[in-house]
Amino acid sequence: MTTLLIADDHPLFRAALRLAASENLGDCSMREAADLPGVLDALAAEPDIDLVLLDLHMPGSQGLSGLAALRGQHPGVAVLVVSAHDEPRIVRRVLDHGAAGFIPKSASPAEIGAAIRSVLDCGSWLPPTLADAVAALPADPADTDLASRLARLTEQQSRVLALLAEGLLNKQIADRLGIQERTVKAHATAIFEKLRVRNRTQAGMLLKSLELGEPGRTL
Repeated sequence: MTTLLIADDHPLFRAALRLAASENLGDCSMREAADLPGVLDALAAEPDIDLVLLDLHMPGSQGLSGLAALRGQHPGVAVLVVSAHDEPRIVRRVLDHGAAGFIPKSASPAEIGAAIRSVLDCGSWLPPTLADAVAALPADPADTDLASRLARLTEQQSRVLALLAEGLLNKQIADRLGIQERTVKAHATAIFEKLRVRNRTQAGMLLKSLELGEPGRTL
């Protein structure tokens, strides 16, 4: 049975996505999460989840950082971004950071269903109103370079990086992940080398570049 994870901090919109998925997919299992830690916990508990419908803005994720965390820690799970950020340049960045497609929050239930079916069939999906504009945009070299560097991290290194960016000390990270402090230090050294940065401050600045302003505001 297909399993979806709906990740959005607005209960009404989660319900709308759930209804659209059930109407278009029929027999499927659905999970929900209202913040990024909840998403990561759900994927850790059920690594066979087939698809995540991910809002870009929710607690723990502001912009592309949540998408980067998912792609780094659970690279085998397909991600469909669902967002009010429907500017072509933002959608281009979403795709460059590993999403299989993009659904604007204004999409109809039929469009949501079409997007889910396409991605579950190992395809991709963009709304017809955005597809040409997004295709006409070249990838941003800075985004593709950062995505490439982040892709070099192991799943555990991605977890360590996220906690470093939160400002946690090595001992706190070790306690959170259930590993030894010297292992955290080894991971940090490897992370800095792969990201081509010197310290955790520079690593945090890289992740900061993934943030987006709230929809409707100037970016």
